[in-house]
Amino acid sequence: MKKFKLLAVAVATMLSSSVVAQTQVIHAGTLLAIPGEKPRSQQTLVIKSGEIVAVKSGFIEAKSFGEDARLIDLSDSFVMPGLMDMHVHLQLEFGAHNTKDALQLSDEDLAMQSVHFAKKTLLSGFTTVRDLLSKPEQMYALRDGIEKGWIEGPRIIAAAGVSITGGHLDVDGMSADIMALKTAKTICDGPFECRKVTRHAIKYGADAIKVASTGGVLSDTDTGTAQQMHNDELKEIVETAHGLGRKVASHAHAADGINAALRAGVDSIEHGSYANEESIELFKKSGAYLVPTLLAGDTVVGMAKTTNFMSAPIKAKAIRVGADMLANFQRSYQAGVKIAYGTDSGVSRHGTNAKEAVLMAQAGMKTADILKSATVNGADLIGMSDKLGTLEVGKYADIIATDGNPLNNIEELLDVDFVMKAGKVYKQ
Repeated sequence: MKKFKLLAVAVATMLSSSVVAQTQVIHAGTLLAIPGEKPRSQQTLVIKSGEIVAVKSGFIEAKSFGEDARLIDLSDSFVMPGLMDMHVHLQLEFGAHNTKDALQLSDEDLAMQSVHFAKKTLLSGFTTVRDLLSKPEQMYALRDGIEKGWIEGPRIIAAAGVSITGGHLDVDGMSADIMALKTAKTICDGPFECRKVTRHAIKYGADAIKVASTGGVLSDTDTGTAQQMHNDELKEIVETAHGLGRKVASHAHAADGINAALRAGVDSIEHGSYANEESIELFKKSGAYLVPTLLAGDTVVGMAKTTNFMSAPIKAKAIRVGADMLANFQRSYQAGVKIAYGTDSGVSRHGTNAKEAVLMAQAGMKTADILKSATVNGADLIGMSDKLGTLEVGKYADIIATDGNPLNNIEELLDVDFVMKAGKVYKQ
């Protein structure tokens, strides 16, 4: 009987400690409420039901906002909006085991692995991500499970991939019978097929559409990185997706594919490795974002030079494209192209997403612009500026904190000390 009572008390204590107070009050030593603007010192944030209800100057006593209010003391920290990564793949992590996993792990195993990667991403300070191609039904389930609070992870914008036969988003590098089994239902050839599969993808749950206008570095085929999807196919996909309220991201390396995608009206270019002067003009005219994924380029160059699991075509493309990405990004940034933060994590290791910021700084991007790209710009790209990207009244309480000021040293983002998403603390 005594043991039972002790157990009951322990359970009650655990339950009570897991309940988030109705009102939370954060004392922020330095607050970057709106990235791109100047931070302010000694600020008080008030949070109710997962949203910010007040931002006030000075450290105001928590009980001023109600007897149930709970203080979160970040008075010695730099506080800012949760980071946003616009290009991840939560179901995979590239490496020597990748091909084996694709053949030996069940769909259920891959789903469990994605849960693990999602939590690592959240704990590193990234509270919202755009997943640009995993197995769609599994990613939709992960997205919905996180939204319902069943599992811990970042808010997910889940895209479906639409690709031509043999294109970058199609399967490759396996025997013909296995490729036939694994070919997605969203492979299309010609504009009318592409219209149909875009509608199919959205019907089954896609928040966004990803196309591959060029070949890819990690496609296990010697088809290069030039334009592959035709202009009429790109235009049909974009018009169909936009008509159904979905944005379109285009994987694109070579300039011809970048420019074709921009002329078709895509909302973002992923990688953009060889953007030329025409590309920059089209970026500015259309308002599309460049999502540079410098970390992916850096990662594949290292793998190509130090490991032997890549095939010869992949190695050649990795060394050539990966080595060129930094300089080409620098040119686009200096020309005024809009930048949204994205890593291609899954090529690199999950939870190391902040390394992209270090590479952006090495390419000459100002730290203030880097933080803006990972907050304000990301929110704009996914059409959620009304709820995300800044710490203002009415927005979700997606908040992170670091010991030092990342405006002075961007490497502070490599060690985020506090993570809150929608008012719930995940790391403190």
